[in-house]
Amino acid sequence: MTFTTKTVGRRGVIQGGAALGVGLAAPTFFNSPARADMHTGYLNAPQGGTVTLGFNVPQSGPYAEEGADELRAYKLAVKHLNGEGDGGMMNTMRINGGDTALQGNGILGKKVEYVTGDTQTKSDAARASARSMIEKDGAIMITGGSSSGVAVAVQALCQETGIIFMAGLTHSNDTTGKDRKANGFRHFFNSYMSGAALAPVLAANYGTDRKAYHLTADYNWGYTTEEAVTQATEAMGWETVNAVKTPLTQTDFSSYIAPVLQSGADVLVLNHYGGNMVNSLTNAVQFGLRDAEVNGKNFEIVVPLYSRLMAKGAGANVKGIFGSTNWHWSLSDDASKAFVQSFGKEYGFPPSQAAHTCYVQALLYADACERAGTFNPCGVVEALEGLEFDGLGNGPTLYRAEDHQCFKDVLVVKGKENPESEFDLLEVVEVTPVDQVMYAPDHPQMGGAEATLGSCNTGV
Repeated sequence: MTFTTKTVGRRGVIQGGAALGVGLAAPTFFNSPARADMHTGYLNAPQGGTVTLGFNVPQSGPYAEEGADELRAYKLAVKHLNGEGDGGMMNTMRINGGDTALQGNGILGKKVEYVTGDTQTKSDAARASARSMIEKDGAIMITGGSSSGVAVAVQALCQETGIIFMAGLTHSNDTTGKDRKANGFRHFFNSYMSGAALAPVLAANYGTDRKAYHLTADYNWGYTTEEAVTQATEAMGWETVNAVKTPLTQTDFSSYIAPVLQSGADVLVLNHYGGNMVNSLTNAVQFGLRDAEVNGKNFEIVVPLYSRLMAKGAGANVKGIFGSTNWHWSLSDDASKAFVQSFGKEYGFPPSQAAHTCYVQALLYADACERAGTFNPCGVVEALEGLEFDGLGNGPTLYRAEDHQCFKDVLVVKGKENPESEFDLLEVVEVTPVDQVMYAPDHPQMGGAEATLGSCNTGV
């Protein structure tokens, strides 16, 4: 796949064109005398032979299982960056059509060290732990998170302090939509992409005459996912009967499930993630929704954002249920196989999509520093904007300059009817091409024309 759309970045420079400069030498601004200040004059410039990265993940709260897998992936990335282990996807990644700049000798010759924080799946706690890593530990980059509320909050902090934020698992449109920031980058896909990928599959399997009832996590990820799925399904003929918000701290969803069958809906959309989805789906099955018939149709359940960890938690309840995912360990491309092998050798089981996106973000940041020749955040920003890369498990991918969102194919999956192992729980039923999930940077779901990145901040 080649990205051929020309786009104008906020600096007024064409960031697109055929293949976005694939096969060309590094941009001249990385070597020009004007960039000499890139090596000094920025917050937490590494001193000595090491550089410190901050891994801020939910080690407690409803998304803690995803956080644990993210931390495993970050630790594996550090090993590979420092030349330990088998190198994983450093052996397969391609940057702008050429080899990665990574050599397995750290980043810019400095050994990579790391500190960790617990976001607790709470925005205030996440900002506090990120601030501590920046101010006390000298972290040059912050990455992680499994909540979009956390991601938006920490991204804003990193913008204010002058640190690069490489978002982990964050699916809300807001992260690279209305709350986009120049110092922030997201590899993970978003709510709009899930809606665009899922709608045709749902229409093909369930028809266009359906009545949907949404249960939605009461924070920004839930809101944008509900909006994206609602707009995409209503465009194909579905009717939205009701949409009810549920607290992120909720563990028993019985009181929310009970009214669904009295609503006239024949589809339940669970805009829940992590432990919330496991619990709400379990309650829905306990109330007999999967065996019900409404409006002359079998009642169906949809989970817009899926993960293997959620499927494991929900067990047999996920069988046949459609959703979308950013990546899956069963993919057969060389990069995915390399990562699964490395991760499996290290931990004894396959990685989740959360682990995958966090590992990739760590490598992309390190590569950008190498190509820019500096840790200066403005140099890193320029190295990542408009970047095309491949060999990291999702096929050809674009880091769009205007909003710092990655664009790539999206996977539609469903719970496997006859799993062959405890990890073989989801099957890929559709690889939705990137053109189908692409949108304009000023799309209304992304904040419209008023949503801008602003300028990179060096912190000094």
